[in-house]
Amino acid sequence: MLITGAARGLGRELARQYAQQGWQVIACGRAHPAQAFEGRIEFHPLDVADPASILDLATRLGGRPLDVLVNNAAIRSGNPGLYRFAPDEFLKVMRTNTLGPLLLARALRPNLVVGRMGVIANIGSRAGSMAEGLIDDYDDDYAYRCSKAALNMASAQLAQDLRVDGITVLSLHPGWVKTDMGGDQAVLAVEDSARGLRMVIDSATIENSGSFQTLDGTHIGW
Repeated sequence: MLITGAARGLGRELARQYAQQGWQVIACGRAHPAQAFEGRIEFHPLDVADPASILDLATRLGGRPLDVLVNNAAIRSGNPGLYRFAPDEFLKVMRTNTLGPLLLARALRPNLVVGRMGVIANIGSRAGSMAEGLIDDYDDDYAYRCSKAALNMASAQLAQDLRVDGITVLSLHPGWVKTDMGGDQAVLAVEDSARGLRMVIDSATIENSGSFQTLDGTHIGW
């Protein structure tokens, strides 16, 4: 299993829980975390916004079977609002949150093909839902919302293209999680979010491919 954005927050908790369950976990991040990982976790440097870094990771993992790819790494805009965001900042969010997961799926497809499960879990957000994203949600982070909406389409397209390989692709909403990104006002403990996501990922089948679900398996409108 490979998890991006695993140096802290939800990614780190997913890595910890999966390792506790006996999985061999490849934890990826831009820099080594201040607190070392324990157990069956190995760290690999990765900047998902840098295509060269993604190709370097794929080269290092060449031929190695991979059961699950969790595209968790993401950033938010530092200046939300229609009149505050800068174009370069907007594009940086898109590169990290949308293009990065897509390039990783392409680069690691051979590894997933020879793995036992073949699951790509893209950690999306209800904030990117055209149908539900603006219901009781007053966040005006244009870059983040657009990046997650685009990630949904990338997930749907990947599900169609990778079905021939038996690879299941999911878009998952982790909830409003108490992390550095989620903030202190968030309502969901990171342990609970990771636990729910694991249940959805572990029970995924090819029939679920191309779906958009919450951490408890509820389907979200696109």
